[in-house]
Amino acid sequence: MNDRQEDLADEALRRPASAGELFRVFNRLALQGFGGVLPIAQRELVDRQRWLSPAQFVETLSLGQVLPGPNIVNMALIIGDRFFGLRGAAAALAGLLAAPLLIVLLLAALYGRLAGIPAVAGALRGMGAVSAGLIIGIAVKLLPTLKSNPLGRPLAAALVALSTLLIGWWRVPLVWVVLGLGSATTALAAWRLRR
Repeated sequence: MNDRQEDLADEALRRPASAGELFRVFNRLALQGFGGVLPIAQRELVDRQRWLSPAQFVETLSLGQVLPGPNIVNMALIIGDRFFGLRGAAAALAGLLAAPLLIVLLLAALYGRLAGIPAVAGALRGMGAVSAGLIIGIAVKLLPTLKSNPLGRPLAAALVALSTLLIGWWRVPLVWVVLGLGSATTALAAWRLRR
């Protein structure tokens, strides 16, 4: 997508009507996202609501990943603040956390009673594989946004491979990968954007 097409796509974006709409959309998003909210967030915020373009979603996700805390919580705060300031950030965060908090409290109480059952332990291990699949799925869906990335696709692919090796194979703690590799790639992207 060239710059003109991106500008036209950005013009078609809409704003949430109120902080209440932010609350409702993030609440619906949270209630759909068992095991992984990011694929649902992309579909809801980009495809359905049209509050963000795919490129804006990736930028917001990138920022949410380098900040401390869960990515989707950081994204809710950023998006809410973008549209309605502190009030919007609070509404998006409350929508994201209210119903899931109640559900998790109920499930924790239930798990305390059922944790010793082998079928329950096996089901939880199986959910880990599903979560990994959801993350891979969203990564594949967002690949087209790398066209306009200042690092370019080949370098981005190499960085994905390096990150995977560092975390998955060599077991380097995530904080060091984010601080080291994340800082280096941010500096490189900033340098390429200035040129």
